[in-house]
Amino acid sequence: MIVALDHIAIAVPSLDKAIERFVRDLGLSCESTDEVADQSVALAMFPLPSTKIELLQATADESAIGKFVRKRGGGIHHLCFLSDDLDNDIARLRSRGYQFLSDHPFIGAGGHRVIFIHPDSFDGVLIELASLGD
Repeated sequence: MIVALDHIAIAVPSLDKAIERFVRDLGLSCESTDEVADQSVALAMFPLPSTKIELLQATADESAIGKFVRKRGGGIHHLCFLSDDLDNDIARLRSRGYQFLSDHPFIGAGGHRVIFIHPDSFDGVLIELASLGD
């Protein structure tokens, strides 16, 4: 089952500038930075009391984040929810007609197994499900 909101992801044109703005102007601390090479994305995580903010920058123009930023100039990209049984949640949601962007989960940031629900299945919002136990 879904147990928590893990993070809110924001696509940005410049990760360095966005990190500086979040630290300097909002007073937040950057917990970590990472790169997910097979998704062509660099990221920074900002912990908050009950969730995190994830900043995303494309490392390739034709990546999903690159296309998003080119089309929209940046903005909220997705919401990520933690699952305590990812495979069961995927099967349950598929049985209810939800469409996913991939057939199977893949390894995302932090080494967690993740999968994305197509925005058409969720009122226009891209939803990421991440395994709690990985």
